[in-house]
Amino acid sequence: MERARIVKEEIIEQSKHFLAVYLETKNACLALLSEREDRLGTLAIAVPKPKDMLGPPSSSILLGDKNAISARMFAEYLASKKQKICLVSVYLETMEEIEAQSIFMKLIEKTLHAKQEKEGATA
Repeated sequence: MERARIVKEEIIEQSKHFLAVYLETKNACLALLSEREDRLGTLAIAVPKPKDMLGPPSSSILLGDKNAISARMFAEYLASKKQKICLVSVYLETMEEIEAQSIFMKLIEKTLHAKQEKEGATA
C-alpha cells in the first residue's frame, strides 16, 4: 500500500516568505500556497479531462473568492500536469494576486522538483 507523500517548500521573494504544502495520493493532490504562514485560503478544485478529450481541466471554486483566479489557474495546471483531481488553496496577506502568480508558479515547480528528488532517493 502506497502512502501519501507530503512536501513542504518555501521561497523568499521581495522580502516576503511564500510557502507551499503539497500532498499527493494515488488519485489526487492538494497544494496549499500561502504568504507568511501556512493557512487555508481560496480553495479550488480541478478535474482533468480524459486523455481522449481535448481542452483544459474542469475547475470550480469551493471556498472563498479573494484569490479565485490564481486558485483555479494552479488547480487546472496541476490537474493537467498530474492527470489527477487537484485541490489548490491560495492565501495572500499583503501582496496582490496578479503579482504573486509568478512567485507561486516558481514555488509549485520547486515543490514538484523536490517531490521527484524525494521519490528518487527512496526508490
